[in-house]
Amino acid sequence: MLVVPDVPYKLCDGKNRREAMRIGGLSALGLSLPNLLASSAEADTTSASHAAQSPGFGRAKSVILVWLLGGPPQHETWDPKPNAPLEIRGQFGHIDSVVPGISVGELMPKSAMHTDKLSVLRAVVTKDQAHSSSGYQMLTGVPHVPLSQENVTSKAPNLSPSHAAMMRMLRPDQDGLPSSIVLPYHIANDGEILWPGQNAGILGRQYDPWLIPCDPSKADFRIPELSLPDDVSSSRQTSRRQLLATLDTVRRQADLSGAAGRFGHHSRQAFELLAGRSARRAFEISEESEAVRDRYGRNRFGQSMLLARRLVEAGVSLVQVNWTKVEEVKNNGSWDTHKNHFSDLRDHLMPRMDLAYSALLEDLENRRLLDETLVVWLGEFGHTPRVNGEAGRDHWGNCFSIALAGAGIRRGWIHGESDAHAAFPLSGIVSPADVTATIFHCLGYTPETLLHDQTGRPFPLTRGEVIHEILA
Repeated sequence: MLVVPDVPYKLCDGKNRREAMRIGGLSALGLSLPNLLASSAEADTTSASHAAQSPGFGRAKSVILVWLLGGPPQHETWDPKPNAPLEIRGQFGHIDSVVPGISVGELMPKSAMHTDKLSVLRAVVTKDQAHSSSGYQMLTGVPHVPLSQENVTSKAPNLSPSHAAMMRMLRPDQDGLPSSIVLPYHIANDGEILWPGQNAGILGRQYDPWLIPCDPSKADFRIPELSLPDDVSSSRQTSRRQLLATLDTVRRQADLSGAAGRFGHHSRQAFELLAGRSARRAFEISEESEAVRDRYGRNRFGQSMLLARRLVEAGVSLVQVNWTKVEEVKNNGSWDTHKNHFSDLRDHLMPRMDLAYSALLEDLENRRLLDETLVVWLGEFGHTPRVNGEAGRDHWGNCFSIALAGAGIRRGWIHGESDAHAAFPLSGIVSPADVTATIFHCLGYTPETLLHDQTGRPFPLTRGEVIHEILA
């Protein structure tokens, strides 16, 4: 039996053990299971009705998750500490943003001009100090069991679905495009050890988000699945589709797994992409003007952010853009800056992020898409308050910052406060489950929304609470 790891005192229907005992007692008094289920359904309907009347509910048609691999540091981004000692505040100062009273790190001059569009959460907590397991928690809203485990992979009991996978279950694909797409690469530790929490887990592989490895910054960019080889005619394509359908039937009957199953899965995706006009058009990034492409940055991350905008325009409900490692840069080109933290931030990481993130917010606003698109800026955790002996910062899940902008989100707002060193929260503590609840609230789903695992057993979308303070 597969179980979603979560609060130990909750059952899969969200009721605690005391409530389960109460239900048992009611059954003894003659209240039947059908009546109980009807009562539960009525409660769910009431909950959804109340949610529909609350700020931000259902305002977002789509969401873009901007995932900064390695963990963006809170001190140099959304929570600078200019009055802290040098070994805490670091080498960089802070700058005022467009919103009076909100300052950001000095390496974010372009993003500073867009704080009037977003809410910053300065007290996010995972209590997890490892990339893989803290990342699992931020990607799914469920803590890894146990915490602080590096180089872990997807296996029981840590098989909760990612946000992107939950979106695929909640919303159907259309016109050859899935309801969620991840690009331009998967998330992995050194050695290509894939983190857990990137697939559908207990929901089943049919709900895996589409991972599309690509580099939209290349001059000859194209998605292989969107283009037939030159020697494949339309008639041969039809034959291959028929063959695929036959093989897929055999695969289901035989319950194949591993490489054969994965081949069938990706082949089906390729044909669906080929068949959908909207899909093909969404990836034609060359249609964008040179000025727009320059504004995002002519690099893999920047052009992936631009592609994300095109995909939500085409109707994709969730796009996750993963930071990809910058070649020939220390710390493997990620935000995992144990060494040379300040030079890497100044020369590579912050300029690319600041340019692309600000461009996305500006572009969505100019196209009147920001009011219906939620943009979430996040990573697996933050960095240690104290600079280490190698001019770096280490892992820190005890208090860090993320930012949300767009549909349903209060503009120009700070939620939560950290201490004088950005080490621990003082107020407004937020868990990854709360972030999950808030994302899906804006998309029109309550935390009590039921998903079903492969055996048909229901479980709630999340056990987190909506962060009402940041909703508008």
